[in-house]
Amino acid sequence: QVQLVESGGGLVQAGGSLRLSCAASGLTFSSHGMGWFRQTPGKERELVAAISWSGGTRYYADSVKGRFTISRDNAKNTVYLQMNSLKPEDTAAYYCAAGPLRPEFISSAPLYDYWGQGTQVTVSS
Repeated sequence: QVQLVESGGGLVQAGGSLRLSCAASGLTFSSHGMGWFRQTPGKERELVAAISWSGGTRYYADSVKGRFTISRDNAKNTVYLQMNSLKPEDTAAYYCAAGPLRPEFISSAPLYDYWGQGTQVTVSS
């Protein structure tokens, strides 16, 4: 079965950095766009970054542009999210997800259909 396993979350001070990883198995990784979502209690899950199957197309939410970088290694079936200049408002559970093959659709949240269990990121002020 499909498994997406996130790691790298934790507690960091404002201005600090974290790197999230998501290891995928049970699917043809290079046939999926990949995304990182985040969610806080009482709010909808938000797509913060996405990357096409080849890495040639990337999407970032306005709230993270210039601070977060998504990347992938198809040889390792892994997608990463480098988070710099973290702010307290970045505190959330972060989830990776596998989504559409076509690059023009990677920013479409409803098209993501496989999900990891999430990793908590807490940014202290």
